[in-house]
Amino acid sequence: MSKTVKSMMMTSIQGALGDCREVLVLDASRLDAVAANRLRLDLRKKKITLLGVKNAVARRALSDIGLTGAADVLTGPCTLVYGGDDIVALSKEMTEWCEKIKTIEIRGGAIGKTALKPADVESLSKSPGRRELLSQIAGLIKSPGGRLVGAITSVGGKIAGQVKTISEKAS
Repeated sequence: MSKTVKSMMMTSIQGALGDCREVLVLDASRLDAVAANRLRLDLRKKKITLLGVKNAVARRALSDIGLTGAADVLTGPCTLVYGGDDIVALSKEMTEWCEKIKTIEIRGGAIGKTALKPADVESLSKSPGRRELLSQIAGLIKSPGGRLVGAITSVGGKIAGQVKTISEKAS
């Protein structure tokens, strides 16, 4: 393969990934056409993309954009999976699909320079996603303030009730 063609393929991979810096690597080579079509259509609804790649070209294209963590798992027939809300949502989705279709195998992935092994992807799929974490953080931030407001208003309510009682007795 000529350098020009390899360069065009690298540019295509980098363009497809855009600013995405989280990717999973699958072995979907044993997937039949019907299952592959069903998988791609369902993932497209969730803005997740599958991209079959040539390993040497993909390794170089990913390292150029800072995804060096995926280099070790790019062996044999590989498919890059990227997109979705975040790496947790991507991991959850692909883990579910691996349970539905036994011929798909998660080889690993990368978050920037950090490599992910299949066990890491499995543990990510069981952790809360970005939205859940943000709501938990918001709840933790709001909790002390709510207790403080409750304490202030309960004391203020008691004092106001006592003042009202005293003013009614005086009248």
